[in-house]
Amino acid sequence: MEKLSGLSHLFMTIFLHNFATFMVIPAITDVTMAALCPGRDECSLAIYISGFQQAIIGLGSFVMMPFVGNLSDKYGRKALLTLPIILAIIPLAILAYSRTRSFFYAYYVFKILTAMFCEGSVHCLALAYVADNVPEGRRASAFGILSGIGSCAFVCGTLFTRFLSTASTFQVATAMAMLSAVYMRVFLPDSVINDNLSTPIISKENFNGIVNQDEESSKRMQGQTFKTMPSIEDMLALLKSSLTFSQAAIVSFFSNLADVGLHASLLYYLKARFHFNKNQFADLMVITGVAGTVSQLLLMPILAPALGEERLLSIGLFFNCAHILFYSIAWSFWVPYAAAVFSLFYVFSQPCIRSIVSKQVGSCEQGKAQGFISGIGSFAQVASPLVFSPLTALFLSQSAPFYFPGFSIMCVGFASMIAFVQSLMIRAIPPISSQRVGNGN
Repeated sequence: MEKLSGLSHLFMTIFLHNFATFMVIPAITDVTMAALCPGRDECSLAIYISGFQQAIIGLGSFVMMPFVGNLSDKYGRKALLTLPIILAIIPLAILAYSRTRSFFYAYYVFKILTAMFCEGSVHCLALAYVADNVPEGRRASAFGILSGIGSCAFVCGTLFTRFLSTASTFQVATAMAMLSAVYMRVFLPDSVINDNLSTPIISKENFNGIVNQDEESSKRMQGQTFKTMPSIEDMLALLKSSLTFSQAAIVSFFSNLADVGLHASLLYYLKARFHFNKNQFADLMVITGVAGTVSQLLLMPILAPALGEERLLSIGLFFNCAHILFYSIAWSFWVPYAAAVFSLFYVFSQPCIRSIVSKQVGSCEQGKAQGFISGIGSFAQVASPLVFSPLTALFLSQSAPFYFPGFSIMCVGFASMIAFVQSLMIRAIPPISSQRVGNGN
């Protein structure tokens, strides 16, 4: 009963945080274009600067995600969740105050600095929290429900954006981000991983300065914290722990490569091709979110036990590839809306990858494993803008070698196809989550 209560509070925390995060996505393209290229529908500078931002954030996340996951195994999930949820408020508050060019650059810098730690860490820690409290047999469905909560927040956030002004959008998002931090600190119980949890990083004593340690004990604690940083040997041990884990890591890389590439290119492509604005972006995202929510909350709990995570992963990646290719050859403004309906099936992929990974490590290494997979995704986030942002800018410009505005989107689809082919090679094997696979603590 206590575990169910903890999960319900986690789901509410994730809903509020994602609501704040997602509701600004339809507006940020217009804000960026207005700040950098006012009055224009095509702007290579906006594409490049957004791609650079994603690459730097991905590089920071690649380093931080395994570290954060490892720390959560040691100090608890709640302590580590607090930091990214609070830091995410800062860039939202900047644009809530003003969206002039100078404030946009301030947002740009703070977004990079905070997202290097925040990007993906909330989801990673939430997955580890769920894995702590849900048996293996029900984990895929639970991960699907967690993703469904995120999709539900996506729908609600984009619906709000549809009927709010740009200024109000960022103000409401800032308020909701603050509410998620307060709710999490007040209501969310920590996830009990084992009996050897260290003293929490964030505690009343630490906040009030009550804990005083001598120099020797302080150095000892610092040494323990640095040992928490995963080494290359730890990462290799995870990859070698099972063929399934290494295959899931490859699938995760190419899947995230495609997802980040699509996110970096699609909105600018639609703005240049069909003159979409904030309202059309919101409509498109609502369709995607509603289909994904229905699928994850209703279909996945039924299909995951019946088909298994491996088959469901391949189904999700197939439809992900198909919907990206439909975007690339869109011949009319309604085609992107039709392609968005494919989210009914492609949302299966991420929960299935996480569920497969969670069964390949020990119960006290969930944070390390989920952090490692998040790090793989962050590495893809570094590579993707370097490849796809220049392609998008080139084929949306007047100097394109041939007329194919969606060429970069099609290349994104090929990356998703590689992930799909690799997923077909994953075979279900008995989980080894009762064993430890890492070398580190």
